[in-house]
Amino acid sequence: MMKIIELLKANEAVSNYKINVNSKESCELFYVKGRLETVRCTDTCDKEVTVYVNHGDHLGNAQFFVYPSMGEEEIKELIAEAVEKALLINNKPYTLPEKAVGEYTVESNFSQFEPMELAKQVADSVFAANNIENASLNAVEIFINKHTERVINSLGLDKTQVKYDAMVEAIPTYNGKEQSVELYQQYNFAQFDRETVKKEISDKLYEVKARYEAVKPEEKIDCSVVLIGQELAMLMRQIAYDLNYSSVYSHANLFKKGDHIQKDIKGDAITITMAGEAKGNIRSSKFDEDGMALGSIKVVENGKAINYFGANRFGQYLGETPTGSLGCTLVDAGTADESVFSGKRLEVISMSGLQVDFYSDYIGGEIRLAYYYDGEKMTPVTGISITGKLSDVLNNIRLSKETTTFGGYIGPKKALVSDMTVF
Repeated sequence: MMKIIELLKANEAVSNYKINVNSKESCELFYVKGRLETVRCTDTCDKEVTVYVNHGDHLGNAQFFVYPSMGEEEIKELIAEAVEKALLINNKPYTLPEKAVGEYTVESNFSQFEPMELAKQVADSVFAANNIENASLNAVEIFINKHTERVINSLGLDKTQVKYDAMVEAIPTYNGKEQSVELYQQYNFAQFDRETVKKEISDKLYEVKARYEAVKPEEKIDCSVVLIGQELAMLMRQIAYDLNYSSVYSHANLFKKGDHIQKDIKGDAITITMAGEAKGNIRSSKFDEDGMALGSIKVVENGKAINYFGANRFGQYLGETPTGSLGCTLVDAGTADESVFSGKRLEVISMSGLQVDFYSDYIGGEIRLAYYYDGEKMTPVTGISITGKLSDVLNNIRLSKETTTFGGYIGPKKALVSDMTVF
C-alpha cells in the first residue's frame, strides 16, 4: 500500500487520489440433491485506485486496479494512463472527504460464529424446511462472507469497516405426474435466525408446488391486488431514488422537495427514511465508497418529498449537504391488519419485474405466480399481467402493520392496492 501511495505522490500531475481496498473472506458449501459435494474457503482482495486531476476549471478522474503481481514500473504506467484519461473528463470540481480516521464493524450476529459453523447451521435450517411431498432442493449453495473495506485518500482520510452477509442459492423442485418444475431462489441476509431462514426456504418450496399447479384464469379477475416482498420493496426504492442527488442533478427526477407524491391520500401515507445502517440489512455500512460517514435522513414524510440524499459529488453540485450513499430503505409501517388482506384478492408472489414509471404515471408488469382468493378458495394462477395508474395506486395504497426485511428494504410486509387491472 505504501508503495502505491509513494508512486501517486511522485506524479506531479496527480491532484488527489483515493484507494479502495475490498477484502472478502468466504466460506462456501455446495450441495447436490441434499449431499454435500464441495467445501471451499476463499480470501480475495481488490485494490482500486482513483486518480483526480485538476485542469483549468475542471476536475477529471480515472480508475485502475492494482494486483499483487504488478511491479513498480507497471503501476507507474497505470498512474500515467489514468492521468491522461482524467484530462479528458471535464467534471465540475468538488472536494473529497478529509482528515477522518477510524475502524468500524457493522452490527451482525455473524461475528458470534466461526464461518464454517455458521454455514452448517444455515444448511441445517435450509434442509429442515422441506415438508412438502414430491418437493426437493436439487441444488443448494451457501456463502458466508466477511468483508473488510478500507478507504484511503490524499486528504488524510483512512477508514476501515468490517461487514458480514450470507447468501443461499437454491433450486427448489416439484416433481409432478406430468412434469417437473424448478425455481431459482436467492436469499441474502446479514442477521442469522434459524426459523427465518427455514421459513424463507419453506415458502419457496410451497411456491414451486404452486407453480406446478398454477393455471391461467379462464375468466377475467376483478379484485384488489396485494404486493409483497420484492415488488413492494422495488416500488418504495423507486420512490426514494427519484430523490437521489444524481437523479436531481441530471434532471431525471419527477418529484422535487415540497412535492406531494401522494396527492389525495385515501389509504396509508408513505414515509421513507434512507439510512446507512439498519440491523439485519445487507446494505448496511458505516461509510460509503468515498469514506463519508453515513447517518440517516427522512426523504418522504406522509406522502410528501421533504429531502434529497446521495453521494458527496452530486450533493456538492446541488449545494446540499452530502449524506453519502445511503443503501438502506426504511419504510414506516402502515395501519392495515390481517383483516384488510382477508377478502377477495390477487396476491402477487413473483413477477418478471415490476415496472414503475413516474413520468407516464404507470405501474404494472407480467405475473409469473400469484394466489387468487375468490372468497372461498385459493387458486395458484399464472400467465396474467397487472396494470394501473401509479398516482391512483399510491393515493389508495394500504400498508400492513407487519414489517419485513428484504434485501436493502425494511418496511411493511404487504400492500393492498385497489386500482389495478388484471388481464
